[in-house]
Amino acid sequence: MSPVFPMLTVLTMFYYLCLRRRARTAARGEMTNSHRTIESNSRTSPLNAEVVQYAKEVVDFSSHYGSENSMSYTMWNLAGVPNVFPSSGDFTQTAVFRTYGTWWDQCPSASLPFKRTPPDFQSQDYVELTFEQQVYPTAVHVLETYHPGAVIRILACSANPYSPSPPAEVRWEILWSERPTKVNASQARQFKPCIKQINFPTNLIRLEVNSSLLDYYTELDAVVLHGMKDKPLLSLKTSLIDMNDLEEDDYEEKDGCGMDNLNKKLSSTALGEGPNNGYFDKLPYELIQLILNHLTLPDLCRLAQTCKLLNQHCYDPLQYIHLNLQPYWAKLNDTSLEFLQTRCTLVQWLNLSWTGNRGFISVAGFSRFLKVCGSELVRLELSCSHFLNETCLEIISETCPDLQELNLSSCDKLPAQAFNHIAKLCGLKRLVLYRTKVEQTALLSILNFCSELQHLSLGSCVMIEDYDVIASMIGAKCKKLRTLDLWRCKNITENGIAELASGCPLLEELDLGWCPTLQSSTGCFAKLARQLPNLQKLFLTANRSVCDTDIEELACNCTRLRQLDILGTRMVSPGSLRKLLESCKDLSLLDVSFCSQIDNRAVLEFNGSFPKVFIKKSFTQ
Repeated sequence: MSPVFPMLTVLTMFYYLCLRRRARTAARGEMTNSHRTIESNSRTSPLNAEVVQYAKEVVDFSSHYGSENSMSYTMWNLAGVPNVFPSSGDFTQTAVFRTYGTWWDQCPSASLPFKRTPPDFQSQDYVELTFEQQVYPTAVHVLETYHPGAVIRILACSANPYSPSPPAEVRWEILWSERPTKVNASQARQFKPCIKQINFPTNLIRLEVNSSLLDYYTELDAVVLHGMKDKPLLSLKTSLIDMNDLEEDDYEEKDGCGMDNLNKKLSSTALGEGPNNGYFDKLPYELIQLILNHLTLPDLCRLAQTCKLLNQHCYDPLQYIHLNLQPYWAKLNDTSLEFLQTRCTLVQWLNLSWTGNRGFISVAGFSRFLKVCGSELVRLELSCSHFLNETCLEIISETCPDLQELNLSSCDKLPAQAFNHIAKLCGLKRLVLYRTKVEQTALLSILNFCSELQHLSLGSCVMIEDYDVIASMIGAKCKKLRTLDLWRCKNITENGIAELASGCPLLEELDLGWCPTLQSSTGCFAKLARQLPNLQKLFLTANRSVCDTDIEELACNCTRLRQLDILGTRMVSPGSLRKLLESCKDLSLLDVSFCSQIDNRAVLEFNGSFPKVFIKKSFTQ
């Protein structure tokens, strides 16, 4: 009998490996059952009681629908116990991100996507939450109250934000991830994904979302963290499965935030032995370069280790003209940038959004990289890069003379004086300052010297004292402006709108959502429609004074209109909307939520007559 046992062991392992590979391509439900099995094997003794806690604080986020000076529709509503759940619907006490659907990718202000973005990185927004106690997480529950399904990734951090001393090492681990999926129901739900176990305690959780498949804004009410204070002991069976999984590259990529052992990959110089380069040495240099353009950055780093020929191609600066490092935010640090320097001397597009936080990138490390690699930069994305300070912006202004696009969205920790350096970038065509502390004096200087601006975002810039003065300067200096975001600017009036409309006739997109000081009775919206015939997107969100006259002026003069948001108006009738729909043949989005004169019957009639238009209608609770 003894010779049989080794054979049975081999067959069992082979059968197990086959099943495991099949399971990885199985449907989501099969994967869920598998995770539940592992979870049931990891239960600990009653002495290690499970801790259940709501978020204590929201410490960082990329965007929100609400204002910086209130709690309505802001990310801060995620802290504490539920405000709304289990009720369903649109409530101001929930957390709401700024965008939904694909509309923002289809408007004139949309930026071109970066090449070489890994297909498994599809996060658009994030929010980070802290909890009172560090635990080994066993479950994370997200209470969604309206249009659920946006959460696609949940991560845990080893750093304790409440610790008095900084940690020696900061690690992020993915607890759960999934590609964006369509959830047909808009009702509230308690989202309970099956998470993987990690080997460190945490009280810092990050949710990443993708709202591209949603029909409206997703609303989140609370996040619940379940966990053990002591590390759970896995059963032997579960331990073997996890150890085997860790040996494989596909697991390493998924759970290592996209680029595990990043610095090892970037710095490795070991090459394969032997002179044979296959048939690649028979191909023209340019053709090999073209083939390698389809590889992601980690794959390019791996390929560089195979032979001298491919090493030469993989280190060619032409492979790094467009460099998107945002997908690797959890691993990127000063050392990573140092390894990349020699390859990035020709980089033109650079995306460092979300990177460098919690000490991963220093001011000195960023400055060294930009001094070597910044001379050819045309586009620089730095959204939510909280390592930035005044020195960094000074370095950008000195080392990037040809910069045309700068994104500082949600860099809310940048000091006000830092923005003065942007005025030195006279060739700027796109500038995003959403949720920053830019002040009026610095902004006036930027507008005065950056007359080539075509796209400008000033949404939720609460430090600006007088938006009429800013609008007047924009109208006087920025004659080429095509898109302007003034979302939630608190004090612009009809005078500022008049200056904009007369001075910027090329405007194709204008966001005046939640601007309470604008009144239709002054004629500002009608004049705007008459003077801006190229408008494709107009948001007048939450302006209750918008009336039939304004809609009819848009129908007569802005026939290229594609997106219109008049949420909350009480003065628009179905008749004027029909004129608009008949006149604007390219209209694709019409938000008439909470418009008291537009009932369900009118919406159904419009849907039947104009099937190409997405008409959104929500009702008060």
